[in-house]
Amino acid sequence: MYQEVQQFKADFFKALAHPLRIRILEILSEGSKTVNEIQAILGTEGSAVSQQLAVLRSKNVVIGVKDGTSVIYSLRDPLIKELLQVAKQIFDNHLISAISLLENMKNQ
Repeated sequence: MYQEVQQFKADFFKALAHPLRIRILEILSEGSKTVNEIQAILGTEGSAVSQQLAVLRSKNVVIGVKDGTSVIYSLRDPLIKELLQVAKQIFDNHLISAISLLENMKNQ
């Protein structure tokens, strides 16, 4: 069971391991969107967005619901929004530490 959980975590984080996929998840954290809406927000080609959504969908990170000719995407689990917020806090903590280290080096 423990190995299954580790494998799930590894696969999950692999699905997140692309800046465009992270940005798509940040957008979907604000609410469900179609590919065209995501593309407009990102200012990128639809094929790039569709490709990254396919990866996220295959790893069960997002879900797509058909609505006429469009597919509306949303986060499969709302905790993903919290995960992204925690990752941002960790980044901020690292940045603060780096700035502090540089200031200490400058003052020596």
